[in-house]
Amino acid sequence: MNKARQMVTLKDVSLITCIVQKGVADDIVKAASEVGAQGATIFYARGTGVRERLGILGVAVDVEKEVLNIVVANEQVDLIFEKMFLAGKLDTPGMGFMYVTPLLKAATYIPPEILDKLSKENC
Repeated sequence: MNKARQMVTLKDVSLITCIVQKGVADDIVKAASEVGAQGATIFYARGTGVRERLGILGVAVDVEKEVLNIVVANEQVDLIFEKMFLAGKLDTPGMGFMYVTPLLKAATYIPPEILDKLSKENC
């Protein structure tokens, strides 16, 4: 029995990207999930440039970074963005940087029961 394959696209979503010091990502993901984020992708990177601009404080800025990507519904962006900012202490010099990118289209598997629920809500 061959099941028909179907691509479901999401159009009202944005990508929140957050670049922070190594070891901080888990706290940010926890804060984001507490207000509705469904998951995150975390990868590691090496940063340059900030150490030199912070002068004496630059000693505390590690070059190893964690980069978080979280796809969220546009209606959730502001709340999740704020919670991530606060959890990551991004109001502290050298702690990190974050930004939002609107996505034109995203695709993933969505269980049929969720699709049914969404289609009923949009009728």
